[in-house]
This record gives sequence, structure tokens and C-alpha cells, in this order.
Amino acid sequence: MSGILSWMIFLPIAGSVAVLLLPKDNHKAIRWTSVLFTAIPLLLSLMLLSAYDSTTAAFQFQEQAAWIPALNVNYHLGVDGLAVPMLFLTALLSFLSIFISFNIDQRVKEYFAFFMLLEAGMMGVFCALDFFLFYVFWEVMLVPMYFLIGIWGGPRKEYAAIKFFLYTLFGSVFMLVAILALYFTSMPHSLSILEHIQRAPQLGHGFQLFAFVFFFIAFAIKIPTLPFHTWLPDAHVEAPTAVSVILAGVLLKMGTYALLRISFPMFPHATRYFAFPMAVLGVAGIIYGAFVCMAQKDLKKLVAYSSVSHMGYCLLGMAAVGSVAGISGCMFQMVSHGLITGALFMLVGVIYDRTHNREIDAYGGMWLKVPVYTGVMILFVLGSLGLPGLSGFVSEFMVFLGAFPYFRTTVAIGVIGVLLTAVYFLRMIQKMFLGPIAGHSEQLTEINGRELFAVIPLGVLMIAIGVYPSLLSDYIKATIENLVRLIGA
Repeated sequence: MSGILSWMIFLPIAGSVAVLLLPKDNHKAIRWTSVLFTAIPLLLSLMLLSAYDSTTAAFQFQEQAAWIPALNVNYHLGVDGLAVPMLFLTALLSFLSIFISFNIDQRVKEYFAFFMLLEAGMMGVFCALDFFLFYVFWEVMLVPMYFLIGIWGGPRKEYAAIKFFLYTLFGSVFMLVAILALYFTSMPHSLSILEHIQRAPQLGHGFQLFAFVFFFIAFAIKIPTLPFHTWLPDAHVEAPTAVSVILAGVLLKMGTYALLRISFPMFPHATRYFAFPMAVLGVAGIIYGAFVCMAQKDLKKLVAYSSVSHMGYCLLGMAAVGSVAGISGCMFQMVSHGLITGALFMLVGVIYDRTHNREIDAYGGMWLKVPVYTGVMILFVLGSLGLPGLSGFVSEFMVFLGAFPYFRTTVAIGVIGVLLTAVYFLRMIQKMFLGPIAGHSEQLTEINGRELFAVIPLGVLMIAIGVYPSLLSDYIKATIENLVRLIGA
């Protein structure tokens, strides 16, 4: 297993280079080369899951080498219970997204090259244990995502791409300032994330508050937390289907992952100090996102705003800083949201490819025309609204269970979000799928084998985690117990 993390990061980069060397008109070779170079990291992530020792919170499969000795910068990788599930989710969604990208027929070579470069950046963020390396991977993701939206997106693609880029870059400036502050206050100067976690008790309360706020701005933009959320609906609506899947399934999780990886163990006093404001922001996102969803007429925008609502559960769960159940609920929601919302974006793309229309009112009676598609869509909608037996229920239940002893009134308000989610999703089901065939439903053809291949694994995992949560909880338990100990709440 030596070097497995480096292989997972650099194989997609190798695939990107390989695709660029192929003839631009050979679309078949480009697509299947991309499948190969995303399938191998998926297999490696499965090997990582099987070999990971879940009984310890220690970092495993570490790789370390001097990179810039003069600045004490190291190439340092490693994973724990927070990173391993996210690496698997990233590899799975990237692999499936390549298949749903087979309908891309313009500038095919560039599209798949950028996509694999994006995967490499995401993998790197979840593995990096050096701040310099973490920042490099965090910024590497910006470039391919900007071009994937800006070139292959919808009518307002340039606006959406620039807005995404500027928001994320704005947050990165705050993160860079916080990293430099940590670097210059450490003696000897260090950029090691693990070393800074170990010296957390030495940091003054004022410095912790300052650093926590700067990191939080950077990570809150990525989540996205109110009021930094406005880039998300534009990016989702204009992005191609596969890019929306990655955006919802992986990129949003980087903000919550980074809070748990960096801010919580590194600034325990500040974490406890800001716990209640985080809970309030989380519930505000849950309720606001749900109400905005109820006003949407565009199906893709509805799913996009549902992400704002559902990521609020992550923030509420992690705000319960002394609760293993609350932070575990956050991790469950990160994985569950990636599976469910990734699939919903795929399914929106299925009908958009056929009719080039996403208006909810433009359809009716779809269950008569495309019964298989209807069944699959309803399954994931039920997962999103928290039906017992599916992963969405487990994650939301754990969040409420963990947060309630700390923020009773706040949690009571947040529970309303579950009801609102049922309202806007079931109303969408009623308008689009029930009743007589109407509007664009006449033009629809049934979901095909390639599209089913992309969504079925996500459905299986959604049901498996919902029925047997230990599939995930066993991996994260030791790490989260250690994290709660480090916070000292």
C-alpha cells in the first residue's frame, strides 16, 4: 500500500496528459481513456477502505518528503476517518461523472482533461497534511472548474464561472493570511498541519479567534453558508450535468471537511466560542434554502438551493462540538448529500438532454411515459427528504440528536426544514410526474443503460447506509472521538 495516496492524486493528472496527446477527433478513445484513469483511483479507494484500521484515530498511509527545505515545506500526505470516506466519494462520483459526460461533443479532449485535473485537486485536498500543499490543491481546483463552467455551461456560463472564481479566490485570501500567521508565530516556522494541532494549547485566545474567523470565511464560502451562498445556484444552473454532480457531491464538502480537519482541532477555544453562531448559521441555511426552493420553477435550481438547505445540517451538527453524535451526523450528511444530490443532478440532466427544458411546469404525467425514470427519481427524492431506511434520515437524525442538548430552541427551528423539504419535493413530484401526460413529457424517452449505470451505485449506497449505518460510522468513530477530545468541550 506504499504510495497509494500519491497514486490516487497523480493518476488523474496522468490521464489528463494522456487525453491531451490523443487525436482530438477520436472521441471514443478520449472517453474510454478517461474512464480508465478514473476507474483506477476508484479501485485504489476501495483498497484504502479495506486496509484502513478504523480502531485508531492516528493518520495512516503517510507519505512525507522534503519539498522546499528553506521554508520547511514538505510533501506530506495521510488519511484518517475523516478523509477516507471522502476520498471514496470523490473517486466514485468522478468515475460516474465521466460516464454521464459521454454526451459532450464539443471540445471533447479539453473537457475530459480538465475534469481529471479537477479530480486530482480534490483528492489532494483530502490527503494533504502540509498547509502549503493543502493550499496548492485548494487553488488547483479553481482553474478546471472555472473552464468547465465557462466553456461548457449554459447561456450565462461566463457570469457564473467568474462569480464562482471570484468568491472562492476571495475566501482563499483569508485562508492565506491565516496560514501565514500560523507560520510566523511557530518556532521553528512550520507549515505542518499536525504540528500546529499539537501546539494548539499554546495559542492565545485572541489569536485563535482571529485565525478561526479567517479560516471560517474561506471555508464558509465553499460550503456555502449564508451569506456567502449566492455563487452556488448560478454555478449549478449553468454548469454541465457532470460538473454540477462534482460541485454538489464533493466541492461543497471541502468547506466542512476543512473546518473539521483544521479549525476545530487547531483552535479549540475559538471553536467553543463560535459554536452557537455556527448553529444559528446552520439553521438559517436550512430554513432559508428550503423556502427559496419552494419558489423555484427551474428543477435544477430547486436541487441547487436544496444543497444550501442540506449543508446547513452539516454546520448545525458540527456546532455541537462536544457531541460525537453531532459531528458524526455532519460526516453522515456530507456523504449522504454527495450520494443523493449527485444523483438528483444526474437525473435532471437526463430529461434536459432530451428536451432542453428544466421548467417544472413544462412537464406532467411523466410516470406514464418514463416509469423507470420516475421510480429512480422518487427514490432519491425520498432520500433527500429524510425517509427512514435511507441515508438522509440517518444523517439528519444524528445531527438533531447530537445538537439538541446544546441548542434546543435552534434545533427545534431546524426541524421545520425537514417538513419544508417534503413540501417542495413532493409538490415537484405532483406537478411533473402525476396526472395525464402533458407538455414536454411527450418528447421523453426512458432512461438508458449508461444513465442507469451512473445512478444505481449511488442508490445502493444510499439504501445501504440508511439500513446499516455502521458501514460509515465504523470508519469515522475513532477519529471523531479524538476530535471531540482535542476540542475539549
